Amino acid sequence: MAKQQFADMASELTSLLGLASPPLAITFSRTAPPGTKAFDDPMPAPAKDGRTGRVSAGCVFWMHGASRTFTTVPEDHGNCSVGSVTHGLKSLDEVAGNDDVGCLVEAGWVDPSVFPHIPTLKEKPDFITYGPLDESPVDPDVVLLRLNSKQAMIMKDAMPDIRIEGKPQCHIIPIAKELDQPAMSVGCMLSRVRTGMGNNEMTCALPARQLGGVIEKLRSACQADLAVADYASQDKTRFASG
Repeated sequence: MAKQQFADMASELTSLLGLASPPLAITFSRTAPPGTKAFDDPMPAPAKDGRTGRVSAGCVFWMHGASRTFTTVPEDHGNCSVGSVTHGLKSLDEVAGNDDVGCLVEAGWVDPSVFPHIPTLKEKPDFITYGPLDESPVDPDVVLLRLNSKQAMIMKDAMPDIRIEGKPQCHIIPIAKELDQPAMSVGCMLSRVRTGMGNNEMTCALPARQLGGVIEKLRSACQADLAVADYASQDKTRFASG
């Protein structure tokens, strides 16, 4: 798909939903997209269990990717065991003894019995590229949106069968890529603290190849909402106090 098409779709998504943060393109690949710079923030000292990465969790790259395009390698994601598993970078056995996993289990945040059922990428990528959709250098796999409650309402109106997920937030990425299903997440505390996402924000992962169809459904949903809003606005004037 031509780069201008990505720009047009990003513009329409932003307009239809009133997005405050641009649609994010996420691409998994064997080679780095040509001309894309590596994310080169310094790698901090490892934790006691050996974990480290260029950011505290892979979801933090979503925030950096709102303003620039860059590529990452698996090691850059290594600090968050949960994200490493959902993104196919490590197996459950490899992270089972890590301190962050132990904390989540000990706190009662998650039952270990759910671990084998969390959606994950099927193949380990060599590179993961993030950046605004309107400047994506290649066809992305997933488009991630940051939504408030009204925007999530519109998305649900447009796609009544969209999956609504909870923790961990990052597992909507493999749902979109591997299962080819749009999915929204109400978020998770692990990700909210690490990313600094607002309390009123949710996320939505869309299979990039379905983007044209999603936009068509959003156009229809927004048109219906405008008609209903106009009716409701006029109707409530009967209840205005004198």
